[in-house]
Amino acid sequence: MIYLDHAATTAVHPEVMKEMIPYFGELYANPSGVYEFSEDVQEILRRVRQKIADSIHAEPDEIYFTSGGTESDNWALIGLAEGLQEKGRHIITSCIEHHAVLRTCEYLETRGYEVTYLPVDGEGKISVRQLERSIRPDTILISIMFANNEIGTIQPVSKIGQIARRHHVFFHTDAVQAYLHEKIDVRKMQIDLMSVSSHKFQGPKGVGFLFVRREVSLPSFMHGGSQERRKRAGTENVAGIVGMGKAVAVGERMFQENHSHLRKMRDYLIKRILTDIPYCRVNGSQKERLDGNVNVSFQFLEGESLIILLDMEGICVSGGSACASSEHTVSHVLQGIGLPEEIARGTIRITLGVENTMEEMENFIKRLIPLVSQLREFSDEYQKLKG
Repeated sequence: MIYLDHAATTAVHPEVMKEMIPYFGELYANPSGVYEFSEDVQEILRRVRQKIADSIHAEPDEIYFTSGGTESDNWALIGLAEGLQEKGRHIITSCIEHHAVLRTCEYLETRGYEVTYLPVDGEGKISVRQLERSIRPDTILISIMFANNEIGTIQPVSKIGQIARRHHVFFHTDAVQAYLHEKIDVRKMQIDLMSVSSHKFQGPKGVGFLFVRREVSLPSFMHGGSQERRKRAGTENVAGIVGMGKAVAVGERMFQENHSHLRKMRDYLIKRILTDIPYCRVNGSQKERLDGNVNVSFQFLEGESLIILLDMEGICVSGGSACASSEHTVSHVLQGIGLPEEIARGTIRITLGVENTMEEMENFIKRLIPLVSQLREFSDEYQKLKG
């Protein structure tokens, strides 16, 4: 099998699995206990919190453990909206956000909030000028993702942070795809809240974190016990948090090597696809792009059929976000960048991981080319074009 869907999830790193095992067995204590057995577990959670904080230039009391990106997005948006409703009820986001943000915004609209959905250009970038013009006296939050999960485009996060701070508006970013793939400094970038999910960087599923700047007063999201400084009740997923912490350590240690390796494979794939396969285009920014992302649209075929044929060859790719893979509709991200439906339907997303090799890239291209040709044989439009 050649796995090329790392934006959906990644394999847990062997070092991470090894680090987690004791917390299923001999170190099984509930961190909330008052005895020494629990204090040992409390200490490891403290270390993980510090490790994560250091990785983004934050303070440990600004890191809140969650179940992942979706919960973190929901907490950031709903918590801030409810906490600041007396100040205003206007939120700004983009039309190509992850559904964890878009559907949370839709929910807030049913609660009397107004949401501005910024358009993007053909590469998937928002206009910072349009963003600033959209800010109103009652604007309380700007939520723009760091990097898009489908087309890989990286947004001008630092400029957005500057604009938000200048207008005294809070800035949240969904950094699920970007964390440990891009350098993130929440202080320099003036980020107020940031969502992250462990399973996107070789950590376990079901755990993540939300960064909340000290100056932001975020209400409790889950009510019950006193965990997470009374902000997020429930017994901590200790093994998952430990695994996430180890994944952070591994990701930081390997950052430069992984960056170079992924970019080399990505650029090779893009060059080969555009050179060897006619009537196709790569979607997203050519420069500000995640190292492991290749989103390509092939004319005269259905992307879903290509995905199935590749799967039969033992190759895993996707059509877009894993969270929307069963909806059988044209991606809202591709619609957002203005891609015509007939082209958008021929899209596949190839996302690379550190364990992939150049040999796999070559094998993938060798299998991709004949499959594209095979599917195009069923297109009357393509046959007419061939003459």
